[in-house]
Amino acid sequence: MRTRRHATVQLLGLAAVATLTVVYTSVLHIQNAAIVSTTFLLVVLLVAASSTLVAAIVTSLVAMLSFNFFFLPPVRTLTVADPQNWVALGAFLVVSVVASNLSARARTRADEAQARRAELARLYDLSRDVLLTEDSREGIVAVARAIARRFDLAFAALALPGGGGAWDIVNAGTRALALPEAALAEALDTARQRLEFDAEARTYAGHRPLRIDDQQIHLVPLRVGTRPIGLLATERGHVDAGTLDAIAGLAALAVERVQMLEERRKAAHTRQSEALKTTLLASIGHDLRTPLTAIRVGAENLRSGDLPPDEREAQASIVLSEVARLDRLFQNLLDMARLDAGAVAAERRRTHPSEIVEAARAQAAPALLGHRVEVEEGGEVAVRVDPRLTAAALAHVLENAAQYAPVGTAIHVTTRIDADTLELSVHDEGPGVPPEDLPRIFERFYRGAGGDRRPSGTGMGLWIARGLLAAQGGHIWADNRAGGGARFTMRVPVGEALAPEGEERHDRT
Repeated sequence: MRTRRHATVQLLGLAAVATLTVVYTSVLHIQNAAIVSTTFLLVVLLVAASSTLVAAIVTSLVAMLSFNFFFLPPVRTLTVADPQNWVALGAFLVVSVVASNLSARARTRADEAQARRAELARLYDLSRDVLLTEDSREGIVAVARAIARRFDLAFAALALPGGGGAWDIVNAGTRALALPEAALAEALDTARQRLEFDAEARTYAGHRPLRIDDQQIHLVPLRVGTRPIGLLATERGHVDAGTLDAIAGLAALAVERVQMLEERRKAAHTRQSEALKTTLLASIGHDLRTPLTAIRVGAENLRSGDLPPDEREAQASIVLSEVARLDRLFQNLLDMARLDAGAVAAERRRTHPSEIVEAARAQAAPALLGHRVEVEEGGEVAVRVDPRLTAAALAHVLENAAQYAPVGTAIHVTTRIDADTLELSVHDEGPGVPPEDLPRIFERFYRGAGGDRRPSGTGMGLWIARGLLAAQGGHIWADNRAGGGARFTMRVPVGEALAPEGEERHDRT
């Protein structure tokens, strides 16, 4: 494109010289050498300002020949009779060439400055791409693609040494080439041995040419400080070596950042796993100790033959109650493990909201002793949900309400059905949820502000409820009622159109 533009300027310059010659000789009949040489010199300067030095010199030679042939006596010959005209002709040629050289040099420097500015803009855009890299292999792939895109490279690749002498090579661009691992290893070893800066080339040591098939490749070390961590491979000659060093430096920072973020993520996961194990052991140890102690004491009392029948019945009831409590704890642990493994699958079938509420009340019966459960049904029609998961989630919410609400108060359950959702709401007459606990109340093992004062809670119930609902596309949230008490609302998609009210019910969960 640029070559075509220069050729066009060259032709326009020659045409301008020819046009001026015709106008001066045939129309205006001007024979003043000063006027002619000045206008010809102006054409030469315009060509030099907008094209190459070669084009300006060619234009100046043509202008000199035209000036000599048509305007210096004897006219229409290339002979110069007057020695003064030789001086004028030589001065015209020297001034044309020098002026053309100066103009072309200034334009070349301007083009170089514009190219440098474009390179800086591309490097800035690439640095912004580096900051957006993620903590995964896809982040390195994105950096390689950004290099190829920002600098219009048909081929670009990041080569990182792996374990056992293998290389992890990420290709980008429109052309894929197989980089020989032996050449990569040799180039990386050379970069490790030398660290020198060539001020003239603006590059560090370690650059290496490589030929693959018919393609010339340039290998540049990726350095973090003075330590090479890999290689950048690009097509040779498209970008100058100094810019390639800057690109390699940004790519090295991106690789280092991705690796650092990945290590930090793994460390955070490890810390979280250790904290989870510690919390789980502490919670289970605490919640196992109380029922096991009660069972042991009850069993020892039952062994005594001096207990009256009513006392033996009371001790047996305590043992059975604590056994049920242990069974519930182990069921929670099993549910938690299944949720972590993603092994909870919804099995939808047509059921009625009242059946779900009754099944949940039966599961939470030991915790609901001392509380009234008041149910307000918003329509007794069949819906298509998983009654087992929904009832289990509701049972956990009822147990939580019974745990924090004062003994003797009522727990209210409300059901409501709209076009595609079953909504179950539970609210109690307790103190409510502290505002600072609302964002974290469904986290695993989080017991809230009252957790230390209620040792029977494990902090698993609400987290399990949320997981059971999520398995069938539902969700749960908590808030505080204006009249006092906490409210938990569950919404479950019904899966299909509602059934008529007179439809026969299925067996209860």
